[in-house]
Amino acid sequence: MSETNQIQTSSELEFAVFCIESVADVLKKSTVLLFDAWTKQSNLLYEYIIAGYDILHTQSKEYIVNDILEVMEEQGISI
Repeated sequence: MSETNQIQTSSELEFAVFCIESVADVLKKSTVLLFDAWTKQSNLLYEYIIAGYDILHTQSKEYIVNDILEVMEEQGISI
């Protein structure tokens, strides 16, 4: 598991970008707004997506996007 607020590998970086772009596309929002929400409104990017990389990256795109959307709702993250 990654340390909080740190991306340790290029695979984690690629996955973070994939998640940001995929969720932004579904929400029809800018990737910058989404990144800000995940890092300023919460720590979803590091504490959930990067911390859960080992499990999450093995799932389908649809599963990942839906899972992240659920976590955003649970954490009250709005864009």
